[in-house]
Amino acid sequence: MIRVLTTIDAHVGGQPFRLVVDGVPQPKGSTLDRRRDWLSRHADGLRRALVLPPRGHADMMAAVLTQPVTPGAHAGVVFMDGAGYPAVSGHGIMALTTIALERSLFFSREFDDIEARLVFDTPAGAVRAVARLETHGDARRVDTVAVTGAPAFVYLASQPVTVGSRTLRVDLAFGGAFYAIVDTEAAGVPLDAARLPDLRRLGVEICRALNASVSPRHPVDAAANDVAGVVFTGPAHDPEAHLRNVLVRSAGSVDLSASGTGTAAVMAVLDAMGLLPDGQPFVHEGLAGALLRGRVTGRTVVGDSPGLVIEVAGSSWITGEHTLFLDDDDPLTMRLS
Repeated sequence: MIRVLTTIDAHVGGQPFRLVVDGVPQPKGSTLDRRRDWLSRHADGLRRALVLPPRGHADMMAAVLTQPVTPGAHAGVVFMDGAGYPAVSGHGIMALTTIALERSLFFSREFDDIEARLVFDTPAGAVRAVARLETHGDARRVDTVAVTGAPAFVYLASQPVTVGSRTLRVDLAFGGAFYAIVDTEAAGVPLDAARLPDLRRLGVEICRALNASVSPRHPVDAAANDVAGVVFTGPAHDPEAHLRNVLVRSAGSVDLSASGTGTAAVMAVLDAMGLLPDGQPFVHEGLAGALLRGRVTGRTVVGDSPGLVIEVAGSSWITGEHTLFLDDDDPLTMRLS
């Protein structure tokens, strides 16, 4: 039997994203957590077929839209990558919003020719996206998307972590997931595309060591209970940017954009150190050279920690519309059941 999937692909700052628009079994469950678990148990072959070779690659992010679960939300979304089902993806929301508006997947009287506001239910809670629109003839184009998710905060500052024979100090912060923020100069690996294999290995080792020794727990979101990745930071190449970075997730996949959730986590650390630019956007440069812009829109408290409400903005471009075939006779096909 041949199964057919239809996707629309986009990228944010060089990081690929794939939205499945047809051929997906609708996940069951009253919450996004339960729907994510349903996909993991009943259709994990779909994830592997979408994001891994021969149809994808280890760094790809994908998503499936579902019905919303909270009032006012436009849709639910379950994200997928090479390792599993991340709770949320900042660049994924930017790409998803661009696809949804430019391909008219959602309609609302609240949209106008200048701005559209969308709310997505995710396993990490509601995420809000504000798209700035441009009109070219009869076509509507999304210029930028600003994303606001759960408040960011510092969990541990200057935490020692032993990797091999070395001990590094990292800042552990939440920006939608827990990330270790690591200065590449202190780590001894330049933040350069040529050294990406070394950064991958080091990122995986740091995550493994922190998850064994620290095991972070979010005071509100019980599902956020591990170190999801490492944000390596270093001097920017672009004169407009404050820092350059690359995110290495715990399973070794890489985000070549500046990472929306990673940017929020870095901003929380900079704010705690008194280094966040006051009254102006924080500009974060990804390894591919594209920029994301973050700004603080409010302050709050998360458990006992000061928290920041952060909006991160970037641009996305649709790269293709595809029909994928999953042939059960193909020995490389990952079966859906």
